[in-house]
Amino acid sequence: MPKTTYWADNYVQKLTSAKQALQHIHPGQRVFIGSSCGEPQHLVKKLAEASVRFTDLEIVRLLCIESGPLTLVANQSHSQQFNIRSFYLGSASPKKISQDQRFNTPINLSQIPHLFKSRMMPINAALIQASPPDDFGWMSLGVSVDITLAACESADIVICQTNPNMPRVLGRSFIHVNDVDYIVEHEEDLLTIQPLPELETANIIAKHISRLIDDGSTLQTNLGVTNEATMLCLSEKNDLGVHSQYLSDGLMRLFSMGVITNKKKGFNNGKLVAGSAVGSHFLYEFIDDNPSIEFHPSDYINNPSIIARHNAMVTLNTAMAIDLTGQVAADALPYNNYTGINGLLDFTRGAAMSKGGKSILMMTSTSDHGTKSRIIPNLSGIAVVVPRGDVQFVATEYGVVNLFGKTLNERAMALISIAHPDFRDELFSKAKELNLIDINRKFKQAIKGVYPLKYEETVAINGIAVMFRPAKPIDERSIQEHYYTMNRGDIVSRFFHEKKSFVHDQIDTTFEIDYINDLTIVATIGELGFEKIIAVGEYFRNSIINMAEIAFSVSNEYQGMGIAEILQRKLARAAIDNEIKGLVAYTSSENKGMIKLFHKLPYAVKSEKEDDMIILTCLFSKLK
Repeated sequence: MPKTTYWADNYVQKLTSAKQALQHIHPGQRVFIGSSCGEPQHLVKKLAEASVRFTDLEIVRLLCIESGPLTLVANQSHSQQFNIRSFYLGSASPKKISQDQRFNTPINLSQIPHLFKSRMMPINAALIQASPPDDFGWMSLGVSVDITLAACESADIVICQTNPNMPRVLGRSFIHVNDVDYIVEHEEDLLTIQPLPELETANIIAKHISRLIDDGSTLQTNLGVTNEATMLCLSEKNDLGVHSQYLSDGLMRLFSMGVITNKKKGFNNGKLVAGSAVGSHFLYEFIDDNPSIEFHPSDYINNPSIIARHNAMVTLNTAMAIDLTGQVAADALPYNNYTGINGLLDFTRGAAMSKGGKSILMMTSTSDHGTKSRIIPNLSGIAVVVPRGDVQFVATEYGVVNLFGKTLNERAMALISIAHPDFRDELFSKAKELNLIDINRKFKQAIKGVYPLKYEETVAINGIAVMFRPAKPIDERSIQEHYYTMNRGDIVSRFFHEKKSFVHDQIDTTFEIDYINDLTIVATIGELGFEKIIAVGEYFRNSIINMAEIAFSVSNEYQGMGIAEILQRKLARAAIDNEIKGLVAYTSSENKGMIKLFHKLPYAVKSEKEDDMIILTCLFSKLK
């Protein structure tokens, strides 16, 4: 169609009905359909109605699980009329996905635009939806830019459904009237998703990982219950930024609260950058002509080198399963966005290259109403989406661990520690069979203990951020290193004799604990997974008298800073929570520090001497 000097004349000439526009599509061609909530529903419906005149029409799109008209026609005709080619990087394990997995094309979202533009996969026609043109003839792709822009730029013909309900989103989201071939005006509601249900497990996972996200971090989030819960837990953060595959209602709320300012991203400062929006009508109104928001195509949004340019890039994604070596399977789960899987590896690798970056994978510990563990011995028969070498933080409702730089033995123990307690003994046995854990290592019931998140606290001491938290089975090496660096006098005070080795069997009661009858609180500095333990406080319950014996050790360079007092206070609180009557400490008369420390408790202290030993006791029922 010849162009005129004025775009408005072109617009009028290109106006047509959906039926007439679709007549320019022929059997055997490849047709791209706009993805996610930007799907041109009217054009799709009319294409399905015209299906009788097509054979071997290939529909190209991001995976969309639905019972829509194209899927129904494809199923009824056994793909002789329509063949659906879906871009999907997931493991394809759920039944709805696996039954059609032969039509899936595994590919990272960042690579799809090149697939189109290079004509390795030529697109004959692109069916898209956009906003009506502005005064200069530009139409916005609105809520779905991702791979749609590349399809528009690569297709032989572009059929555009203009919809006044499509928001005008700034950034690289525009296509000009002169660059489309046919325009169909049709107003309809955009696709939305329902508000996500609140799940207690998601809330617990969110609390675990919220402390991993520092002020000034840049976020990428996937859609899902856990991510929405995480957004709620970030309400006290400051100056967060966003560079994400898509924008959600949760991010919108954080922006409205002033939590997201995008001031400290280090790249695209001041701009919330995404590729698409999936959410409510309120979200679509929020992004309409908002100068602080830019949408870009996926070869920019999902490009690991672009992602890496952001300060403290934190990626939050959902996994379906992980094996004991760290291999991850990921699929579109209930309340997840299907397209999000295609960006998982891009963002994981981009975050790894970012200064201060973190990639976090979240999952509930079980599936199928608690009958199956998501942490499994191995992923045999399940496609791996994230290789073990790319995995960093993994979180369930039972805790969060850092697998980066860890041996297979350390990985197995770490993942078992955050598995559901009902499955830990089985996982432990399987790990020994797979030679991931020493065959002689014994499984102790303490490993079934549920990590008490409520005792975690970060305290600034002399300008140093010190994390106080319950010990975990994965702390074995760090606790050993702490003991090996203690001087002779401190070792004698702690163990009542000289001690030169701290092998597993001698100190296992420090980190293999049930958090009720035996509890260890450690003071750490540094990043989770690579912390240095600078102090250890323990209690052991004497069930006969229902008293807890306590003991402490503090690294020499951190003594005199009040760390032991904080440990003692936390152990006392935990003992009270676990219905223990009081505390008891055994020490030498020369250990003035321990005696002074015990007397700082707000309870009446009784002191008895037995040979060279001082026995200090207090009951929680008797205050000073």
